[in-house]
Parts: sequence; C-alpha cells; structure tokens
Amino acid sequence: MIIGVPTEIKPQESRVGLVPSGVKALVDRGHTVNVQKGAGLGAGVTDEEYVRQGAHILPDAAAVWGAADMIVKVKEPVSNDVGDEFSLMREGLILYTYLHLAPDPEQTARLLERKVIGIAYETIVGPDGDLPLLVPMSEVAGRMSIQAGASALEKPHGGRGVLLGGVPGVEAGVVVIIGAGIVGRNAAKMAIGLGAEVWLLDVNLNTLRMCDDIWGSRIKTLYSNHLNIEKALRRADLLVGAVLIPGAKAPHLVTRDMLSVMKEGSVIVDVAVDQGGCIETTHATTHADPTYVVDGIVHYGVANMPGAVARTSTFALTNATLKYLLRLADLGVEEAVRTTPGLRPGVNVYKGDVTYKAVADALDLPFTELPF
Repeated sequence: MIIGVPTEIKPQESRVGLVPSGVKALVDRGHTVNVQKGAGLGAGVTDEEYVRQGAHILPDAAAVWGAADMIVKVKEPVSNDVGDEFSLMREGLILYTYLHLAPDPEQTARLLERKVIGIAYETIVGPDGDLPLLVPMSEVAGRMSIQAGASALEKPHGGRGVLLGGVPGVEAGVVVIIGAGIVGRNAAKMAIGLGAEVWLLDVNLNTLRMCDDIWGSRIKTLYSNHLNIEKALRRADLLVGAVLIPGAKAPHLVTRDMLSVMKEGSVIVDVAVDQGGCIETTHATTHADPTYVVDGIVHYGVANMPGAVARTSTFALTNATLKYLLRLADLGVEEAVRTTPGLRPGVNVYKGDVTYKAVADALDLPFTELPF
C-alpha cells in the first residue's frame, strides 16, 4: 500500500501524522511511504530522518494525496488560504486521522461527497473498552489545560490575577474539573502539583472512588449534576471542561446563565471544544488568538491544544496509531476491520455513507452499517 503523510495546514498545527520509526515499520513490511517536503519540521523531524528510514519526499500536498492509497494525518481535513484538502480526495481513499465529525456538518458533507473511507482515531476502541488513540492527546490536553488556564488567569491576559498555587499566607486558587476521564485526571494531576485546591466532578462513582484513592484529601470529589456544578462554579478560579461522549457532540453542562455565579476574571478552558464544547459559551479558537471574554469570564477554546507541544504530541500519537495503521496497510480496510477488534467503530464514513451512529444522530443523517 502507498501511505501519504502531508503537511498539516490547520492554523498553528505543527504536528505530523507519522514519525521515522513508523516509516521504518511500514517500509519493512513492503509498503511505500511518501512524506510531503518539510511535513515534520514543526515537530523537529527533518526530511533526512524520514529518508534514512525509507520514505520518499514529495514536493507538495497534491503529489502526496494523488499517489496515496491511505493518507495519515493528525487533524481533520480543512479548506483554507493554504489549500483545500477535500479537493485532493477521491473515492475509496482511506483517510486515517482525528475527524470529530459530530459537531461538524460541513466536513461530514464534504467527506460524504468525496466518498472517502474516513477512519477516526477518536472512535477506535481498545480491548478494555477504552479509546487508545484518543488517550495520548487527552493526556497532553489535560496537562496543558492547567498551564493554559494558569496563564490566562494572569492579569495581563485578562484574568483575575490569581496564582493557582498561592503563597504562604495567601489561599491557593480553586480549579474545578468537570469530567474525570483521561483529560480530567491529567488536569487534576497538574493542578494538584501546582498546589491548587481541586474539585473533580463526574457521573461515574467508580471513577470518583479511584481518584479519591489516588489523591485522598488533596482533591474534593462531587457527583456531577446541575446543583453541584453550580456550587463548584461559585468557587472556581479556573474551570476545565473535560467531558467526552465518544464520537458524539459534547453536552452543554454549563450554560450561559450559570456564568453569572462565577467570579469576574475567572477562566474557562474547554478541552471538549473539538466535540462542540461542554460549556455553552465556548467556541473554537487558535493558538494565535486563544481567548475571548463572555460576561466577564475569560474563555480558552483552542481546538488543537497538543499542537503547541508538537514534538511530544507527535511521538505520543504515533505510539498509539501505528498498531492500527499497520493492520490497515497490511490487510486493507475490509479485512482489517473484520479481524481487528475495535477498529470497526473507527470507520465513521464509508464511500458516501455515515457508518458511525453517534455522528449520524448528531447530524440527523441516515446511519448505514458497514457492508462487511
């Protein structure tokens, strides 16, 4: 199979879909890997490093997409001033990347129009029912949410001027995290490390028990419901939205009306923004212009947070994606899906049909079972 690795063209996205070790693994199995010139530079990977492992360097995106049986990316395809990735697609092309289709009807429509096979990292299911390709970026985003929130809390950045860890004689800042999954637990780890007062909310009592066993009195756990969320918001200096319903649009657990109970200059970091956000007032922003203010509350909604630490994120992502990439390349989509547990739900669109029910439901589109 011919695998193409294009340069990401989403604004401020410096990650790349494959690292040299991944190239070697594919080449050793007899596959061809074409990498767009300079695709890895943002993550600190040179063309020469790819070539040493057997990759071919092609001059532009059109050459990479045009020759490929499968495209390996990081972020969903986009159309912007740099290029139109949809126009480079053709029927039957395998697109292996994060897609986040549920809150994105325009992208979904264009993928259906081009009749590609869209395999979404975020809906592939591991043997334990986890989401193994989402985990590494969730770990990064969870940890970054506290860094980003701490910075946004600084007065020059619009925040209320609170140091999360406090100092002797001055109380620490309060971090409220809604969702105790991978993102939430990594956010809690960082916030605890800074010395903040941490409140963690979730609907899964077993998860809350686990967090209580790990951190004990260093966190406060609350069952996530409207009253408890509102109670926590009154104390919050930093609110982290870390809610995930796999493949589906995130529910709005904090409405605009609820912002009125928060302290002016407090900060919201909505890590769920890729899936539409779990805070009603959040929308996607960029690393170049990451924040905005609604009703006196600073909102941070960067939709590709891990892109800011591109090298760490790129290597962590390939560690997770390569296993399934090798199956797809070795066997083709149909046989790989039949023989690889958890890969079937990764196929979100297939040759003009929506084949992941949560996406179909979110966008009010027909759902079609995979034909194999």
